[in-house]
Amino acid sequence: MTRLSVNINKIATLRNARGGNNPDVIKAALDCERFGAQGITVHPRPDERHITGSDVRKLAAVVTTEFNIEGYPDDRFMSILKEVHPAQATLVPDAPDVITSNQGWDTEGRSQFLKEVIKEIKGLGIRVSLFVDPLPAMAEGAAKVGADRIELYTGPYAHDYVVNPAKAVAPYVETARVASSLGLGINAGHDLDLNNLGFLKKSIPNLDEVSIGHALISDALYLGLENTIQLYLRQLKN
Repeated sequence: MTRLSVNINKIATLRNARGGNNPDVIKAALDCERFGAQGITVHPRPDERHITGSDVRKLAAVVTTEFNIEGYPDDRFMSILKEVHPAQATLVPDAPDVITSNQGWDTEGRSQFLKEVIKEIKGLGIRVSLFVDPLPAMAEGAAKVGADRIELYTGPYAHDYVVNPAKAVAPYVETARVASSLGLGINAGHDLDLNNLGFLKKSIPNLDEVSIGHALISDALYLGLENTIQLYLRQLKN
Protein backbone atom coordinates (compact mmCIF):
# COMPACT_ATOMS: atom_id res chain seq x y z
CA MET A 1 0.00 0.00 0.00
CA THR A 2 1.22 3.48 -0.86
CA ARG A 3 1.61 5.58 2.27
CA LEU A 4 0.27 9.12 2.52
CA SER A 5 2.60 11.59 4.21
CA VAL A 6 0.96 14.95 4.82
CA ASN A 7 3.21 17.96 4.40
CA ILE A 8 2.08 20.44 7.05
CA ASN A 9 4.15 23.42 5.89
CA LYS A 10 1.03 25.32 4.85
CA ILE A 11 -0.44 24.97 8.33
CA ALA A 12 2.64 26.75 9.64
CA THR A 13 2.42 29.37 6.88
CA LEU A 14 -1.08 30.27 8.01
CA ARG A 15 -0.01 30.41 11.66
CA ASN A 16 2.99 32.61 10.90
CA ALA A 17 0.89 35.06 8.89
CA ARG A 18 -0.81 36.18 12.09
CA GLY A 19 1.64 35.20 14.79
CA GLY A 20 0.66 33.27 17.89
CA ASN A 21 -0.24 29.61 17.66
CA ASN A 22 -3.43 29.44 15.62
CA PRO A 23 -3.62 27.07 13.86
CA ASP A 24 -1.60 24.80 16.13
CA VAL A 25 0.93 22.99 13.94
CA ILE A 26 1.55 20.20 16.44
CA LYS A 27 -2.15 19.52 16.93
CA ALA A 28 -2.67 19.56 13.17
CA ALA A 29 0.04 16.93 12.71
CA LEU A 30 -1.46 14.71 15.38
CA ASP A 31 -4.90 15.14 13.86
CA CYS A 32 -3.55 14.15 10.43
CA GLU A 33 -2.24 10.95 11.99
CA ARG A 34 -5.52 10.37 13.82
CA PHE A 35 -7.43 10.84 10.55
CA GLY A 36 -5.37 8.17 8.79
CA ALA A 37 -2.19 9.73 7.42
CA GLN A 38 0.75 7.33 7.63
CA GLY A 39 3.39 10.04 7.82
CA ILE A 40 4.14 13.70 8.49
CA THR A 41 6.44 15.73 6.26
CA VAL A 42 8.05 19.09 6.99
CA HIS A 43 10.48 21.25 5.06
CA PRO A 44 12.19 23.66 7.49
CA ARG A 45 13.65 26.33 5.23
CA PRO A 46 16.47 28.63 6.36
CA ASP A 47 14.18 31.69 6.64
CA GLU A 48 11.64 29.71 8.73
CA ARG A 49 8.79 31.18 6.71
CA HIS A 50 6.67 28.20 7.67
CA ILE A 51 8.07 25.29 9.70
CA THR A 52 10.56 26.44 12.35
CA GLY A 53 13.32 24.60 14.13
CA SER A 54 11.18 24.64 17.26
CA ASP A 55 8.33 23.00 15.33
CA VAL A 56 10.64 20.23 14.15
CA ARG A 57 11.81 19.42 17.67
CA LYS A 58 8.27 19.40 19.04
CA LEU A 59 7.00 17.24 16.20
CA ALA A 60 9.83 14.75 16.58
CA ALA A 61 8.74 14.20 20.17
CA VAL A 62 5.12 13.38 19.36
CA VAL A 63 4.79 12.06 15.79
CA THR A 64 4.11 8.33 15.96
CA THR A 65 3.88 7.64 12.22
CA GLU A 66 6.80 8.18 9.84
CA PHE A 67 8.49 11.57 10.25
CA ASN A 68 10.03 12.87 7.02
CA ILE A 69 12.19 16.00 6.93
CA GLU A 70 12.92 17.61 3.56
CA GLY A 71 15.65 20.07 2.79
CA TYR A 72 18.96 20.98 1.25
CA PRO A 73 21.74 19.21 3.16
CA ASP A 74 23.66 22.22 4.42
CA ASP A 75 25.13 22.47 7.92
CA ARG A 76 21.84 23.73 9.39
CA PHE A 77 19.86 20.83 7.91
CA MET A 78 22.41 18.26 8.99
CA SER A 79 22.29 19.63 12.54
CA ILE A 80 18.51 19.16 12.57
CA LEU A 81 18.85 15.54 11.44
CA LYS A 82 21.46 14.82 14.10
CA GLU A 83 19.23 16.28 16.80
CA VAL A 84 15.86 14.71 15.97
CA HIS A 85 16.66 11.55 13.94
CA PRO A 86 13.59 11.38 11.67
CA ALA A 87 12.67 8.14 9.91
CA GLN A 88 13.49 9.67 6.53
CA ALA A 89 15.46 12.59 5.14
CA THR A 90 14.40 13.75 1.68
CA LEU A 91 17.21 15.74 0.11
CA VAL A 92 16.26 18.50 -2.34
CA PRO A 93 18.60 20.74 -4.37
CA ASP A 94 16.82 23.97 -3.41
CA ALA A 95 18.54 27.33 -3.35
CA PRO A 96 17.84 29.24 -0.10
CA ASP A 97 15.47 31.72 -1.79
CA VAL A 98 13.38 29.29 -3.85
CA ILE A 99 9.63 29.41 -3.19
CA THR A 100 9.08 25.69 -3.60
CA SER A 101 11.08 22.69 -4.78
CA ASN A 102 10.96 22.83 -8.57
CA GLN A 103 13.69 20.54 -9.85
CA GLY A 104 15.46 17.33 -8.96
CA TRP A 105 19.09 16.55 -8.22
CA ASP A 106 21.66 16.05 -10.91
CA THR A 107 22.73 12.78 -9.34
CA GLU A 108 25.56 12.40 -11.82
CA GLY A 109 27.04 15.90 -11.67
CA ARG A 110 26.70 16.12 -7.87
CA SER A 111 27.61 12.50 -7.20
CA GLN A 112 30.59 13.08 -4.91
CA PHE A 113 28.75 15.61 -2.76
CA LEU A 114 25.69 13.39 -2.50
CA LYS A 115 27.72 10.28 -1.74
CA GLU A 116 29.40 11.94 1.23
CA VAL A 117 26.19 13.48 2.60
CA ILE A 118 24.18 10.27 2.20
CA LYS A 119 26.86 8.24 3.96
CA GLU A 120 26.75 10.63 6.92
CA ILE A 121 22.94 10.61 7.13
CA LYS A 122 22.66 6.84 6.83
CA GLY A 123 25.24 6.61 9.59
CA LEU A 124 22.61 8.23 11.82
CA GLY A 125 20.18 5.43 11.02
CA ILE A 126 18.03 7.64 8.79
CA ARG A 127 16.64 6.50 5.44
CA VAL A 128 17.61 8.80 2.56
CA SER A 129 15.43 9.74 -0.38
CA LEU A 130 16.66 11.92 -3.26
CA PHE A 131 14.30 14.29 -5.05
CA VAL A 132 14.82 13.62 -8.77
CA ASP A 133 13.32 14.46 -12.14
CA PRO A 134 11.67 11.56 -14.02
CA LEU A 135 14.81 10.49 -15.85
CA PRO A 136 16.16 6.93 -15.64
CA ALA A 137 19.73 8.26 -15.53
CA MET A 138 18.93 10.21 -12.37
CA ALA A 139 17.57 7.06 -10.73
CA GLU A 140 20.72 5.21 -11.72
CA GLY A 141 22.81 8.00 -10.24
CA ALA A 142 20.79 7.89 -7.01
CA ALA A 143 21.55 4.20 -6.63
CA LYS A 144 25.25 4.79 -7.24
CA VAL A 145 25.53 7.42 -4.50
CA GLY A 146 23.83 5.19 -1.94
CA ALA A 147 20.29 6.56 -1.69
CA ASP A 148 17.59 4.27 -0.31
CA ARG A 149 14.80 5.85 -2.33
CA ILE A 150 14.03 8.44 -4.94
CA GLU A 151 11.20 10.93 -4.73
CA LEU A 152 9.88 11.62 -8.21
CA TYR A 153 9.29 15.34 -8.81
CA THR A 154 5.72 15.26 -10.08
CA GLY A 155 5.30 18.94 -10.96
CA PRO A 156 5.60 18.29 -14.72
CA TYR A 157 3.25 15.31 -14.43
CA ALA A 158 0.58 17.42 -12.76
CA HIS A 159 0.96 20.16 -15.37
CA ASP A 160 0.71 17.80 -18.34
CA TYR A 161 -1.89 15.46 -16.86
CA VAL A 162 -4.77 17.74 -17.82
CA VAL A 163 -3.74 17.48 -21.49
CA ASN A 164 -2.65 13.86 -21.88
CA PRO A 165 -2.47 11.68 -18.76
CA ALA A 166 -0.80 8.70 -20.45
CA LYS A 167 1.92 10.85 -21.99
CA ALA A 168 2.39 12.78 -18.75
CA VAL A 169 2.98 9.66 -16.66
CA ALA A 170 5.14 7.74 -19.16
CA PRO A 171 8.57 9.04 -18.02
CA TYR A 172 7.61 8.39 -14.40
CA VAL A 173 6.68 4.80 -15.14
CA GLU A 174 10.00 4.20 -16.89
CA THR A 175 12.05 5.90 -14.18
CA ALA A 176 10.20 3.92 -11.50
CA ARG A 177 10.89 0.71 -13.39
CA VAL A 178 14.61 1.46 -13.50
CA ALA A 179 14.65 2.51 -9.85
CA SER A 180 12.95 -0.70 -8.78
CA SER A 181 15.39 -2.80 -10.77
CA LEU A 182 18.21 -1.12 -8.82
CA GLY A 183 16.61 -1.81 -5.45
CA LEU A 184 15.45 1.75 -4.80
CA GLY A 185 12.18 2.58 -3.11
CA ILE A 186 9.92 5.04 -4.90
CA ASN A 187 8.28 8.13 -3.43
CA ALA A 188 6.55 10.95 -5.28
CA GLY A 189 5.55 14.50 -4.55
CA HIS A 190 4.72 17.99 -5.81
CA ASP A 191 1.38 19.24 -7.13
CA LEU A 192 -0.35 15.91 -6.60
CA ASP A 193 -4.06 16.30 -5.92
CA LEU A 194 -7.38 14.46 -5.96
CA ASN A 195 -7.58 14.76 -9.75
CA ASN A 196 -4.23 13.27 -10.72
CA LEU A 197 -3.17 11.11 -7.77
CA GLY A 198 -5.22 8.02 -8.58
CA PHE A 199 -3.85 7.75 -12.11
CA LEU A 200 -0.27 8.04 -10.88
CA LYS A 201 -0.86 5.29 -8.33
CA LYS A 202 -2.49 3.05 -10.93
CA SER A 203 0.43 3.61 -13.31
CA ILE A 204 3.11 3.01 -10.65
CA PRO A 205 1.66 0.28 -8.43
CA ASN A 206 4.90 -0.14 -6.44
CA LEU A 207 4.84 3.47 -5.24
CA ASP A 208 5.96 3.49 -1.59
CA GLU A 209 4.90 6.95 -0.47
CA VAL A 210 3.45 10.23 -1.65
CA SER A 211 4.07 13.51 0.14
CA ILE A 212 1.25 16.00 -0.35
CA GLY A 213 0.83 19.39 1.25
CA HIS A 214 -0.44 22.39 -0.69
CA ALA A 215 -3.35 20.72 -2.51
CA LEU A 216 -4.40 18.66 0.50
CA ILE A 217 -4.46 21.61 2.89
CA SER A 218 -6.27 23.72 0.27
CA ASP A 219 -8.90 21.00 -0.18
CA ALA A 220 -9.29 20.80 3.59
CA LEU A 221 -10.48 24.42 3.67
CA TYR A 222 -13.59 23.30 1.79
CA LEU A 223 -13.92 19.64 2.72
CA GLY A 224 -12.51 19.45 6.24
CA LEU A 225 -9.20 17.90 7.18
CA GLU A 226 -10.45 14.46 8.18
CA ASN A 227 -12.62 14.04 5.10
CA THR A 228 -9.83 15.29 2.83
CA ILE A 229 -7.29 12.84 4.18
CA GLN A 230 -9.77 10.00 3.69
CA LEU A 231 -10.37 11.09 0.10
CA TYR A 232 -6.63 11.06 -0.64
CA LEU A 233 -6.25 7.65 1.00
CA ARG A 234 -9.09 6.38 -1.17
CA GLN A 235 -7.22 7.49 -4.30
CA LEU A 236 -4.20 5.51 -3.17
CA LYS A 237 -6.24 2.41 -2.40
CA ASN A 238 -8.02 2.50 -5.74
